[in-house]
Amino acid sequence: MRMGKITNYLLLSIGIIFIFQLMVPGLTEAFYFVPAVAFSQPWRFLTSMFLHDPTDIFHILFNAFALFMFGAILETRISSKDYLLIYFGAGLFGGLCYYATYLVGIIPSIPALGASAAIYGIMAAVAMLMPEVRVFFLVFPMSIRQAAIIWVIIEFLGTFDPTSGIASAAHLGGLFFGFMYAWLVMKGSISKPVATQAIYGHEVA
Repeated sequence: MRMGKITNYLLLSIGIIFIFQLMVPGLTEAFYFVPAVAFSQPWRFLTSMFLHDPTDIFHILFNAFALFMFGAILETRISSKDYLLIYFGAGLFGGLCYYATYLVGIIPSIPALGASAAIYGIMAAVAMLMPEVRVFFLVFPMSIRQAAIIWVIIEFLGTFDPTSGIASAAHLGGLFFGFMYAWLVMKGSISKPVATQAIYGHEVA
C-alpha cells in the first residue's frame, strides 16, 4: 500500500511557499489570481494554487489537513499520473470557473488564492471511487458520497454570493473536474483504478 508520497511533496511545497509568503513582502500579490488580468498574466492560474492567505493561518491549515487525509487515500486507488492530473486539472479548471463568474458579472475582480479547488477535486474523486469512506461533516458522520452532495449544494449557492469571501465557483469547478475524471477512470476510458485497498469503513475528518 502506497503511503501518499505525492501528497507529502505537495504539502511540503505549499508549506515552503507559505513561509516565503510570510518573509517576502509583495510575493502573494505578485502571484495570486486576479480575474481582470487572467489572460494577460495566465501563470496566475497555476501559481495561485500554491498560495494561501498569510493573514489567516486557518486557511492553510484546513487545506493541508484535507489534502493529507483525502490525498493519501486517493493515492492508494489511482496511478500517480492520474492523481497529479486530478490535482492540477481541478485547480486550473476551478480557476477558469471563478474567472467565468467575473466575465458574466457575478463577482468583481476579487483576487483569489489557495489550493482548495485542487483539493475539492481530490475529495470528489474519492467520493466517486470509494463512496463508502466515512467522514465527519461538522460533527455528523456520513459517507463521503453524502458529504459530496452537501459540498456541491453549498458551493453552488455560494457562487452567487460575491460578499462571502470564498471562491465558491472555483470549489465547484474543482468538484466537477474530480467527479468527471474519476468517472472516466471507473469506466476505464483513461486508466484502470488500482486494486481496492482495505480502507472502507474508516472514518476520516
